[in-house]
Amino acid sequence: MRYGFIVPKGDPRIVAGLAREAEDAGWDGVFYFDAICIGEGMEIYDPWVVMSAIAMRTERVRLGAILTPPARRRPWKLARETVTLDHLSGGRGSRRTTRSARSCWTRVWRS
Repeated sequence: MRYGFIVPKGDPRIVAGLAREAEDAGWDGVFYFDAICIGEGMEIYDPWVVMSAIAMRTERVRLGAILTPPARRRPWKLARETVTLDHLSGGRGSRRTTRSARSCWTRVWRS
């Protein structure tokens, strides 16, 4: 069985540090939400940039965005971000996309 650590929000530098700690503690994956939040106290950043920061601080854990809906992104930009993360992480990025949170949880580990 594999275990993943989900970071729902936070400063990218702090999230990358948490990912490193999760890796050191034996977690198998670190995931960040691809969400749009409006309001005070919502520290949600672009997940592909955050995952790139995580890739630079870790060596083993799988990386992924929780709930990446392709309809909200330009396909060529998402493809370029995915390839960049793939190169930075040495192939540890999860490339799954989904339309709903329910289907997302079951697919993350299958990639």
